[in-house]
Amino acid sequence: MSLNGVGILAAIIIGGLAGWLAERFMNSDMGLFMNIALGIIGAVVLNFILAAFGMAFAGWLAYLVTGFIGACLLIAVGRAVKR
Repeated sequence: MSLNGVGILAAIIIGGLAGWLAERFMNSDMGLFMNIALGIIGAVVLNFILAAFGMAFAGWLAYLVTGFIGACLLIAVGRAVKR
């Protein structure tokens, strides 16, 4: 099984890095597991949205970028719902 052209272990590592970068960028305070979850879920959600518009990306760099942007979007939505 692969996610966006990367394996499961790579998806966890890259997702964790993307979540950590998003956490720092958005000035959020979350733990390691939440960073990994946000990075992976953010990448999957954003890839789904981009695929709906006919755009598809593959590879670890694309997974990192989409994970970062997706995690930032998830943090922003979480903050909006929390208010």
